[in-house]
Amino acid sequence: MAFEGLSARLQNVFSKLKGKGKVSEDDVNEAMREVRLALLEADVNFKVVKDFIGKVKEKAIGQEVMKSFTPGMVIIDIVNKEMTELMGGTQSKLAKANRPPTVIMMAGLQGAGKTTTTGKLAKLLQKGNHKPLLVACDIYRPAAIKQLQVLGEQIQAPVFSMGDKENPVHIAKAGLQHAKENGNDYVIFDTAGRLHIDEALMDELKQIHEAVKPDEVLLVIDAMTGQDAVNVAESFHKQLELTGVVLTKLDGDTRGGAALSVKAVTGCPIKFAAMGEKIDSLEPFHPERMASRILGMGDMLSLIEKAQTNIDAEKAAEMERKMRNAEFTFDDFLEQMAQVRQMGPLDQLLEMMPGMNKMKGLKDIKVDERQIGRVEAIVQSMTKEEKVKPEIMNHSRRKRIAAGSGTSVADVNRLIKQFDDMRKMMKQFSSMMGPKGPKGGKKGLKGLLGGKNMKFPF
Repeated sequence: MAFEGLSARLQNVFSKLKGKGKVSEDDVNEAMREVRLALLEADVNFKVVKDFIGKVKEKAIGQEVMKSFTPGMVIIDIVNKEMTELMGGTQSKLAKANRPPTVIMMAGLQGAGKTTTTGKLAKLLQKGNHKPLLVACDIYRPAAIKQLQVLGEQIQAPVFSMGDKENPVHIAKAGLQHAKENGNDYVIFDTAGRLHIDEALMDELKQIHEAVKPDEVLLVIDAMTGQDAVNVAESFHKQLELTGVVLTKLDGDTRGGAALSVKAVTGCPIKFAAMGEKIDSLEPFHPERMASRILGMGDMLSLIEKAQTNIDAEKAAEMERKMRNAEFTFDDFLEQMAQVRQMGPLDQLLEMMPGMNKMKGLKDIKVDERQIGRVEAIVQSMTKEEKVKPEIMNHSRRKRIAAGSGTSVADVNRLIKQFDDMRKMMKQFSSMMGPKGPKGGKKGLKGLLGGKNMKFPF
């Protein structure tokens, strides 16, 4: 989970401040000492930490904070705003050429996920009704061209290649001409990487840059390498004048130092972040949303956007009616599970919900994809009648379902019990939800979710 350690440490610091009616300068100094340690432990660049703490402290010791009715909350707000600024302030969008095609050059070291990210970016552009062309300019890494072609087939995007014997600069020029002739409004160049930065790599990249004159030069870096990622970004930026950074494996980086340092050190905005391995796991990077998630305030905007993109509104309304009237069947359950899975891993979705990381039992949820497959197999082994009326499933029926799904009777029993509990919870939830949100506030919601005993049927 991204920023896990940092998030827990910062929330602990701020929970102490929240409870105070008055905050003294000593309280602020003590809190800032802990924030500094938390940032350094998260592998944030030392100079970045020093500047950040200086800015926060200067604003936090101001008169308007000290005299506020809720000084702790005001300080948290200051930290939130400064952290947002640290990561770039606002979302930095992809450039667009006045006359198509828009030319994007991908750069980075070998192993950072450059070729995969090229495919992911093309997929993201397709969602906006664009027609990207991928150009294979990495002639050195074995199977790099083949990998790009496989990705292209997967997302049904054309890939331009001239094999591994042609000069990469010639390939780039020919690829750009091909895009112009075939009506592609974006052309993405997958360039070669090395295991380290060297003159030969930089010379080739500069020549490609000169040949295609890109609108965007995006550096792909592995967030899990921490400070090394920032150092790599700095070196590339000096020689290539980057326009943005793409962070890969951000979901696997529990510290998050690269995301918090790269903009401040290089001046290059983070434009995208990859939050998983799937082809549609590349997301535009929103500094304000990321800061909010780090401070435990959730990221409801991203969650809503995911839902709007992946969930059919009419089906959702019908599902809500069925839940309210306790007509929810196993078929509905499978359909809903499929729609939710399209939004991304469940543990990542929960991270976006405000306060969810503080709820016992939900904080450390890890969903096993194989277990989800077993659940689907159990449901698909039921008859139509059994899916609608789970209560008719006696022992012999359950035994037949277990045999048909390759699971045990205990697995079938557990799913039916959890489905029944879930149905009751949904009915209770819909009755609790008034026009102004949950009745009974946090207590009601926590009781509804069952605290640490809450279990999902997978």
